[in-house]
Amino acid sequence: MRRTKPIPKKLLRVKRSKSGLGLFADDTIAPGMYIEYTGTLISTKKANTMHGARYLFEINKVWTINGSSRNNLARYINHSCTPNCESVLDGTHVYIKTLQELHQSEELVYDYGEEYFEEFIQPNGCNCAKCFQRK
Repeated sequence: MRRTKPIPKKLLRVKRSKSGLGLFADDTIAPGMYIEYTGTLISTKKANTMHGARYLFEINKVWTINGSSRNNLARYINHSCTPNCESVLDGTHVYIKTLQELHQSEELVYDYGEEYFEEFIQPNGCNCAKCFQRK
């Protein structure tokens, strides 16, 4: 990504969240910084046969990133209907970019999108802070 900086790993920490594990700021993170969603590039056709697989990020109808490696810290970024990050596609790369300044202990979250919500989240309901208050 041009004109933006990656978030140094020392500023990130995996901790417990309402959704299991989440990725949190360990110190202040400036807006516009990013973390790459890394993993093995596989065909979306193959990904669609991997029932029960987690951490699959569909780039398009042809390619999906299998981000199941624990080295992929971005896999711990949870969904929220009030995101402080957004996903940015650049070819076959996916970056999660901060939309605002994040403070120590603030969880990084982004909107996974309507298709994901309908297929995976809606049956159980969203656990983001906004939706959790409505329950």
